[in-house]
Amino acid sequence: MRPSKLQLTWAFPILLVALQGARPGPRTLAEFPDNCEEGEQASGALSLICMPVEREWNGDLVIYAHGYVAFNEPIEIPDLELPDGTFIPDLVNGLGYAFATTSYSINGLAVLEGIEDARDLIHVFGEAHGEPNRVYLSGASEGGLVAALAVEQSPDEFDGGLVSCGPIGDFRQQINYWGDFRVLFDYFFPGLIPGSPFDIPKEVIEDWDELYAPAISEAVNSAPDATDQLLTVAQAPIDEEDPATKEETVLGLLWYNIFATNDGTAKLGGQPFGNLLRIYRGSESDLRLNRKVERVGADQAALDEIEAHYQTSGDLTSPVVSLHTIKDPIVPYWHVLGYGLKVHGSDSGDLYRHIPIPRYGHCEFKTAEVLVAFALLVFQVTGEELTGVEQVLSDPEAWAEYQRLAREHGVMQ
Repeated sequence: MRPSKLQLTWAFPILLVALQGARPGPRTLAEFPDNCEEGEQASGALSLICMPVEREWNGDLVIYAHGYVAFNEPIEIPDLELPDGTFIPDLVNGLGYAFATTSYSINGLAVLEGIEDARDLIHVFGEAHGEPNRVYLSGASEGGLVAALAVEQSPDEFDGGLVSCGPIGDFRQQINYWGDFRVLFDYFFPGLIPGSPFDIPKEVIEDWDELYAPAISEAVNSAPDATDQLLTVAQAPIDEEDPATKEETVLGLLWYNIFATNDGTAKLGGQPFGNLLRIYRGSESDLRLNRKVERVGADQAALDEIEAHYQTSGDLTSPVVSLHTIKDPIVPYWHVLGYGLKVHGSDSGDLYRHIPIPRYGHCEFKTAEVLVAFALLVFQVTGEELTGVEQVLSDPEAWAEYQRLAREHGVMQ
């Protein structure tokens, strides 16, 4: 139930990232290796803890907060395999760290529940293996916002955070970005998606994969001029060298409108998208576009809820490292710039570092890039260099790339 190449529950949990590509579903309990134990948290969330086997545990714990999962999916441990089939907890354990993750107690918009389940996971781990020396919280996409908020709010529990491709700059503007894309799509491709952009019909959700996504793909490819105008006005990134990313961006953004709108409205206490005063630019006739595009006002209750619970402050007392692709079509790169302004405005600049990745895609990171981000976080927290990387990066090219990036970002001599 995802657009082609976009499944945001897949991730690189060492710190991390939702990856793109066709992947198998989550493992069952019987498929987890013997060094991993699954449990149930007080909230009803499922937990998974994996301990090092071939290397002595260094006493530190890495917790992973996963990305967005549709409201109508089952509660499961997120898939933890990389495209090459590597089981990521093995990679984390190979560095000497304990690994833990949570399903969250709910799907859909689960930021607040994700924070509480991540906090609870520390206690679950402590009861089973003893209190860890340090706890690093990593998160990807929605989990990136979970990680950023939790580290800001609970520096006594989390020693540092690795925030990957998350909406950390402005959550309200993230919702507006998705909402703008839908109303603009309806303007350039009228009638393709039934119902309201702000109240998604049940049949559209149920028939998205079989009926609506294929029809949209055909329309996008049959009307390249309209597609180009849509992407330009919405300021939605593509890879200019790969025309197929136009369709990927369109389907990816519309997937969030279809599967996140009703759930988000219910949990925020109102409809959060508003464009009454928005001026759209970049079409062949901006005057006609701004006269004809659908307009709606946001409910104040939803805006108040966002401001109270979903906006980062940038006020840090524990280090945060962020990792973001420059051409992310789902959670745009401007989030990083916005968060940087917040951090420096709160005089926390020394505790924040960012690694930009010059690539298209949502959380489309290479293993070496993720490991450098984690190494930078470890250095920020401990002042020490991350060890064991060459052993877990068996590919010589990946090791060479890690060395290059690590030197560039000051975590290797």
